[in-house]
Amino acid sequence: MTPAATLPDLVLEPMLRMALMEDLGSYGDITTRTTIAPGTRYVARLNAREAGIVSGMQVAALAFRLVDPALEITTHRPDGSACAPGDLLMEIAGEAASILSGERVALNFAGRLSGIATMTAAFVEQTEGTQTRITCTRKTTPGLRIVEKLAVLHGGGFNHRYSLSDAILIKDNHIAAAGGIRPVLEACKARASHMMRVEIEVDRLDQLAEVLEVGGADVVLLDNMDSDTLRRAVDLVSGRMVTEASGNMKLERIAEVAATGVDYISSGALTHSAPTLDLGLDF
Repeated sequence: MTPAATLPDLVLEPMLRMALMEDLGSYGDITTRTTIAPGTRYVARLNAREAGIVSGMQVAALAFRLVDPALEITTHRPDGSACAPGDLLMEIAGEAASILSGERVALNFAGRLSGIATMTAAFVEQTEGTQTRITCTRKTTPGLRIVEKLAVLHGGGFNHRYSLSDAILIKDNHIAAAGGIRPVLEACKARASHMMRVEIEVDRLDQLAEVLEVGGADVVLLDNMDSDTLRRAVDLVSGRMVTEASGNMKLERIAEVAATGVDYISSGALTHSAPTLDLGLDF
């Protein structure tokens, strides 16, 4: 298995500190402090309760370590691996109080991210036998984009831009505000860095023809087109640009869209509509 994508703990730590501070409040875990005797040690097991693709193990482990660096953590199912109901994903050994105080934050992240990875894998499966890649969008939970996009990678998908500063993506409102396709593309040619890729959105074939005539775009986003129109668009582009289909890309439609020959299918649902994978922490 190809090693799963990871991030430096340094990048993840501010997000996890904020989540832990939110959960611990101003006075810490009063339930645990009241009921658990100091020095009580346990081994907790993080188990899968349903099948899916694992993501968030790196994040969960860091959450526990931030609560108590002395906790001993063993990951049995790494990020990007498949799991079945009952599978042991992680063991956490040490002070029971520390494990209990970090439990909810660790589970919130692991369940959420595993759900995204699982949904992404289902989309990717529908593209089998084609050149099409599945990619996410910027429709992510505020503050969690970096780990949600990481979960897409764990599910076998690809990442779109991370932020507004990554690439030029000209949408319909940019075109309207700039005065049309030609003016907006000519402005890009005049002002954009040579290191910056340009993508432009179209929703009609006549717009696509104008984009091809003017030039200056590397990628075309084919928005809310039916499958027949997508196929005609791919033929019209004829390899001159990367093609991306977007808009209403539900799971049941992915195989049909991939068969049109588009290079990418982007779906916001991967991050904004993925159900949480059911995981549990048991002593």
